[in-house]
Amino acid sequence: MKLNDLRDKDGATHSKKRLGRGIGSGSGKTAGRGVKGQKARSGVAINGFEGGQMPLYRRLPKRGFNNLFRKSFTVVSLARIQAAVDAKKLDAKATVTTEALIAAGVIRRAKDGVRVLSDGELKAKLTFEVAGASKAAIEKIEKAGGSVKLPEAAAAE
Repeated sequence: MKLNDLRDKDGATHSKKRLGRGIGSGSGKTAGRGVKGQKARSGVAINGFEGGQMPLYRRLPKRGFNNLFRKSFTVVSLARIQAAVDAKKLDAKATVTTEALIAAGVIRRAKDGVRVLSDGELKAKLTFEVAGASKAAIEKIEKAGGSVKLPEAAAAE
């Protein structure tokens, strides 16, 4: 192989469409730009511009705000936790914590903590120590013989 033998695979490059080369070419005269007007000319930037009229995004009122102190939790379902226990990735006798879930590969990152939701069924008797859990999830965990320890409950005592 020599440098002068190098070339792209067939079909890797498209030949440039030659615009404005006569009516017979199929893209002559207006070169596929339609007829006249601002968009037929070069240098057009009219996204959101309404011809001098107050644009829609300025006519509508501003709503809402972003709360700086809002917490973003990583959500985990009971079905995922049960699947990890069945696959022997989570130890059923040990406490289920954020670190244990990351180590087992159930979640990738913790963000501001882990919140357990009630999707699916839980058969294993597990002890949870997480940032949050839905009421339905707590009921299912306790029905399976486990317990949930939340930081708010510890702070209230």
